[in-house]
Amino acid sequence: MRIPDFELEVFFGKHEFSAPHLLAQSDCETLNIAELLALEPDPAGAREAFLQTRLGYAENDGKPELRQAIARLYRNADNDRVLVQTGAQEGIFSCLNVLLEKGDHVICMFPAYQSLHEVARAAGCELSFWRFRQTEQGWALDFDELKSLLRPHTRAIVVNTPHNPTGYALSEAELRALCALAAERGIHVVADEVYKGLEDPDGPDENAWRARPAICELYERGVSIGVLSKAYGLPGLRIGWAAGRDRELLTAMSRFKNYLSICCATPSEELALVALRHAPAILARNRGVVRANLALADAFFARHADLFTHNRPQAGPIGFHKIHIDGPVEGFCERLARKAGILLLPGSVYGMDEPYFRMGYGRRNFGENLARFDAWLAEAKLD
Repeated sequence: MRIPDFELEVFFGKHEFSAPHLLAQSDCETLNIAELLALEPDPAGAREAFLQTRLGYAENDGKPELRQAIARLYRNADNDRVLVQTGAQEGIFSCLNVLLEKGDHVICMFPAYQSLHEVARAAGCELSFWRFRQTEQGWALDFDELKSLLRPHTRAIVVNTPHNPTGYALSEAELRALCALAAERGIHVVADEVYKGLEDPDGPDENAWRARPAICELYERGVSIGVLSKAYGLPGLRIGWAAGRDRELLTAMSRFKNYLSICCATPSEELALVALRHAPAILARNRGVVRANLALADAFFARHADLFTHNRPQAGPIGFHKIHIDGPVEGFCERLARKAGILLLPGSVYGMDEPYFRMGYGRRNFGENLARFDAWLAEAKLD
């Protein structure tokens, strides 16, 4: 398989660890190990138990207790319907590789995280894009367009909700309509749900992580890809998963994993168990950070309404906004990182020709970094 460079990661590789003012991050505020263990009723005991973790191989499919903890995130699931993966990327890569064959037709949202469509293309599949549209109310999807993209050999529809980079979230009605459409033809739905639990950032926190059903709950051929990196703010653990009712597909993914990570890291699995025991609290904390930062961003974009189109995200910690400048947005973002140490992500890494950029709302220092951007705009001459 030959696959193109992952443009988002290439751009971040140049700037993410050198620019001091990050405004593009897609994950939420992280915790250190001590903070995570402090969530336990007996932090000292939890620390000692963690230090006793054996550094041997883990089970291929994931520690049974961890699979059961992940299953509890879903309605009517069990650990036989969960496969633990090294991050979401391994889940995406393995699922699409074992599900698809050369010549299959795949429909994917666009713009999207690059692997959601490029893995299928590299496997020799025909690809159609279900495109987001800019409207006066923000980003929108057209289900009639989705229907028009279907072909007799359509094998999978690949979605991401809440969505990276637009912050759009399929409603329950839209999720059910999508599954009904796929069921008519026996098409698999592969759903990147790494921001699940961050829907409706302005709503109440209680039971927010169950706010909307997952694809795997609604559809027997639905696969839900989850991870602790994004909504939970724990990317250093590299723990993700795939959940679904298609046991044949999960078994194939398990065997494919033997060519990838083989198993996850045992310390990460132990810490993931702690995180999932406190999932509602961690998600509520991160929703609070996003909520506060969205208010700051609302005021910022109101002050600069002549320069930006503000596409306020419906869910998740990122938004996809338009800047009204001459010249490519990638040049603007490169200049911003180089001259001011401020990092925004250009829409060009998603294959977008128009001048859009991604902004992230999940970090506690967002306000400080946004103020730096505000000050730079006041001083800079944009051309």
